[in-house]
Amino acid sequence: MESTTVKESFKVLTRKGTCIEFFSAYQEHDYARMLTLFSPDADVEFGPLGEGGKGKAKELGKNIWATLMDCFPDIDNTIDTFEVDDENIICKVNIFGTQAKDFAGILSKGLKFENDHIFIFKFDNDDNISSLHIDWNHESFCKQLGVEL
Repeated sequence: MESTTVKESFKVLTRKGTCIEFFSAYQEHDYARMLTLFSPDADVEFGPLGEGGKGKAKELGKNIWATLMDCFPDIDNTIDTFEVDDENIICKVNIFGTQAKDFAGILSKGLKFENDHIFIFKFDNDDNISSLHIDWNHESFCKQLGVEL
């Protein structure tokens, strides 16, 4: 049986490691550690939230991640795949949890959600995250939490 070796550049491996560290911190509900991986002026965009979902990682990102961790105390994630696209690392991630508090106008009914997310990481020359775009099926998320659309 023949094996194939794939060699990735040090830069790609470093950036993948940063992505793994991001999701590890997310699993541990350590948004402060997540934010250390971003450049000081990094942007974040939570796609389904439109213009209200665009801002600075250390402001908007911090607020959204802190609120998610508070309202979904068992929130967790599993990385499904990594893809490298030019200077981007694209991670397909499954995020799941149980709502324990009202969140973004959604009353808590103690329901669980499980949604696939796509995280597109861009990096600066120092391999810090310079921007992060996150996308998911927001309609499915809301329906799983008992919102009638």
